[in-house]
Amino acid sequence: MSIGMEVEAHQFDPAASKLAWEQLFKHIYGLTTDQAVVAEQEAKLAKVLDVYEARLKEFKYLAGETFTLTDLHHIPVIQYLLGTPTKKLFTERPRVNEWVAEITKRPASQKILQ
Repeated sequence: MSIGMEVEAHQFDPAASKLAWEQLFKHIYGLTTDQAVVAEQEAKLAKVLDVYEARLKEFKYLAGETFTLTDLHHIPVIQYLLGTPTKKLFTERPRVNEWVAEITKRPASQKILQ
């Protein structure tokens, strides 16, 4: 589980958070999205999601067969990105798409999104 949380913190979150900033939060502040940054960060996130796709072929969740903090830590930024064009990076990977649907419908997920 600790390895999964390190991957989330150092590989997934930096790209995902920059994408959320560019595509969601900049609009809130009346700023313009930098499409070059979006393209660069989507390429980085795609590589991480490819690793997740392979991992999810073996296990139901990122850290194994049990829902853990590794999965839970992904939920807030995933929720932001599902409302942006970056959603395609999740939906075009079948196992990642299933994992996202599973983790975002859980009661724990709903509590952190309130």
